[in-house]
Amino acid sequence: MAVGDYHLPYTSTPFEGPEKLLEIWFAPSPARVPDAHAPQNGRIGLRNVPKQVWEDMLDIVKCKVLSVIEGEETDAYLLSESSLFVFPHRIILKTCGTTLNLLGLPRILEIAHKFASLPSVYRCFYSRKSFMFPERQLGPHREWKDEVSFLDAIFPNGAAYTVGKVNGDHWLLYLTTPGQSGANGETAPSSPSSFSLSSLQSENGEENETNQTLQNVETDTPFTQDYTIEILMSNLSHKARESFFLAPLVQDAPSESPSIIGRTLSSTIGISDLFPPHLTTLDAYAFDPCGYSSNALLKWGDGIEDGHGGEGYYTIHVTPEEGWSYASFECNVPLSTSPSSSAKNIPDLHTLIRRVVDIFQPGRLSLTLFISNADNNNAEEDEGETAVEAAQRTFKSALTAQRPVSCSSGDSVTGDGGGQNDRLLYKRTDKINYQFGGYNLAFASFECR
Repeated sequence: MAVGDYHLPYTSTPFEGPEKLLEIWFAPSPARVPDAHAPQNGRIGLRNVPKQVWEDMLDIVKCKVLSVIEGEETDAYLLSESSLFVFPHRIILKTCGTTLNLLGLPRILEIAHKFASLPSVYRCFYSRKSFMFPERQLGPHREWKDEVSFLDAIFPNGAAYTVGKVNGDHWLLYLTTPGQSGANGETAPSSPSSFSLSSLQSENGEENETNQTLQNVETDTPFTQDYTIEILMSNLSHKARESFFLAPLVQDAPSESPSIIGRTLSSTIGISDLFPPHLTTLDAYAFDPCGYSSNALLKWGDGIEDGHGGEGYYTIHVTPEEGWSYASFECNVPLSTSPSSSAKNIPDLHTLIRRVVDIFQPGRLSLTLFISNADNNNAEEDEGETAVEAAQRTFKSALTAQRPVSCSSGDSVTGDGGGQNDRLLYKRTDKINYQFGGYNLAFASFECR
């Protein structure tokens, strides 16, 4: 949510909470960037790009840097409209509102070439939820077909998909796969050139399930595990939304900074406890008069069965106004579908979903898990449950089992309102699995019963 966009709660101009998410990989791993063995002050690749250069790029996108946290492997920029994450070998730009996310792409490619000697793109992903107010968007973001055309002009063999109900909540994805650079040496990745889609089959009146397989002639599994979970929530409960409106200032009282207010709010409503605090570095911002954003860098590895670890992130953005309330959660730390053994460990997927949903109490939500093929294929070879099948099972068990939750009336939850004894129950309205060259996707939508 943007600084200064709102003046009167509940009566302001509609704001587009759902974000545009652009992720560009210039190498398959940090070890593959040109200066991997010659770090400057412990930094390699894109992390050596000066902050001012990123800020100039963000001027094109129409957003500003509010704060930055620098980790061991990642720089997390909190923006006036969402977030920017910079890794040695890739960049993630997530922006909401009417920002011009894709217009920053050509400049990002120039920056990678000039400042990090990364002239070609290994992979590119662009995704977003369906907009609430598409007529308010600008530039190539007015329609999905315009976004696809913009990307196709840069990536000639990119592939675009719509996941979910076209006349309801759905998720849009554009992606490329590894390939050879073009003659200009800048960016020309290849992408799936042949594919087959199974027809949509209805299980019953409540749920549609699709298993769709894309056969890529040049499958190239990433060298490092890639895992991203998103929880995209709309129609938040009145009780949940209230927390994100600032109380009026008392005359002559000292004011606190938006960052301090944001951190206090994070602790009060439970965001600080989504992951173990001793593993988390949190950066939060409370907007005036309403709205919230946070980035967190996470040290993970404890409790991960395969022994891998490193530094991950999560990011949260909240637009709390009635009529277009929205909250998003995104995280790239691999989460087990088996119960976590200790509160000191990274939570399992089931626990995390419940924690996030309990905070925001949405009337509707979509979940996506985008995961590299290695983990899914290993399960298939062992004839066990695949990662996406396990995720779908976890999505459903976390959201459809009865449990007590404070669920007040408001623009999010159907019914006559209630109090502390209400039970927030969901029904699944979509369950879709995709298999791409190198990646698998689990998508599911739920709505409050």
